[in-house]
Amino acid sequence: MTDAIRPPVPPFTRETATEKVRLAEDAWNSRDPQRVSLGYTVDSRWRNRSEFATGREAIVALLTRKWNTELDYRLIKELWVYDAHRIAVRFAYEHRDDAGHWYRSYGNENWEFDENGLMHTRHASINTLPIAASQRRYFWTLGRRPDDHPGLSDLGF
Repeated sequence: MTDAIRPPVPPFTRETATEKVRLAEDAWNSRDPQRVSLGYTVDSRWRNRSEFATGREAIVALLTRKWNTELDYRLIKELWVYDAHRIAVRFAYEHRDDAGHWYRSYGNENWEFDENGLMHTRHASINTLPIAASQRRYFWTLGRRPDDHPGLSDLGF
C-alpha cells in the first residue's frame, strides 16, 4: 500500500510548518482515531507519555482508549521550531473524566516527516493537572477550534 501525499510536505518553511501544526490540531480535535492515523506513516513510531506505539493500528487503538476516557477533549497546538523535515510543537488540551472532573494537559511534541508529509516519528511529553471548571479556557463547540479563538501564547499557557 502506498501512502497518499499529505501537504504540506518537507522541506518546511515557517508558513508550511505553521499550516502543518494547524492541520494536526484540527485532526486531533475531530477525536476520530482513524482520521488522525492517516497523517502518519503505516509504520509510524510514537512515544506518548509512557506508552509506545508502532503503526497505524496501534495509533488507532491508543487514541480510541484516550478519547474513551478524556471526554469533551479540546486541544490547541502551537509551532515551537522547525527545520527541513522536523517540527516541534507545544500544546495544551482540556478534558473531563466521566465523573465530571476537569483537567488540563500541557506538553511538547517532536515530529519527523517523510517526503510525502506523513509523520513517521512522534515523541510526546505530557503533564496533566486537575483544574476547576472555573479555570477552563476552551469553550468552543467540539471539533475544530475557531480561527478567532486565542492560541496558547494569547492565553498565557
